Amino acid sequence: MKSLSRTFRNRCPRLTEIRVPYFVKPALKGNQSALRDDVSLFVTEQKAKQYADTAISRHETVDGDHGRIETRTTTVLHDVAWLQQRHKWPALKSVVIIDSIREIGSKTERETRLYISSLKLPADKLGPIVRSHWAIENSLHWVLDMVFRDDECRVRTENAPANFTTIKHIATNLLRLPTTRDSLRSRRKIAAWDDDFLASLIAR
Repeated sequence: MKSLSRTFRNRCPRLTEIRVPYFVKPALKGNQSALRDDVSLFVTEQKAKQYADTAISRHETVDGDHGRIETRTTTVLHDVAWLQQRHKWPALKSVVIIDSIREIGSKTERETRLYISSLKLPADKLGPIVRSHWAIENSLHWVLDMVFRDDECRVRTENAPANFTTIKHIATNLLRLPTTRDSLRSRRKIAAWDDDFLASLIAR
């Protein structure tokens, strides 16, 4: 089965022609494993060298709410021409590293997220954009779990998980189109029972 993430990559030239920026999380669902591995290795090597041989920008924020303190460090690697050439990602301009430390009482959680982007901006500008992107992604995950029980999905073979996720995103967008007060889950059931309603969604 062809990877739909590859289709997205192939569409990037068209997106950049009309000046639409993109963010991609290489580790997502194991998609683009070669790209993910190269980005992870590059970041690990640069961290070990304290970024001594590459151009970076960095910005740190500290947020506190309800007894939780989160320190978020955004590091942007700007020397990524080699990555663009190796993986043929058009207009790729930066690798973004988000290191988060969450302190809740005596408990400390650490997380690192990696992104590639077509945006050539310093860390203090890219950090808020990534945070907004992450909030939307979390919200969408919640919707997919509520409507499609996504966390219970056992599709694991090759590109099937990424392709199924893309199909669910399309279905979710279609289910949002009606102006009735039915929940998305109810609309999904109605679409399964009522061919006319299903056709009306697809035909929009």
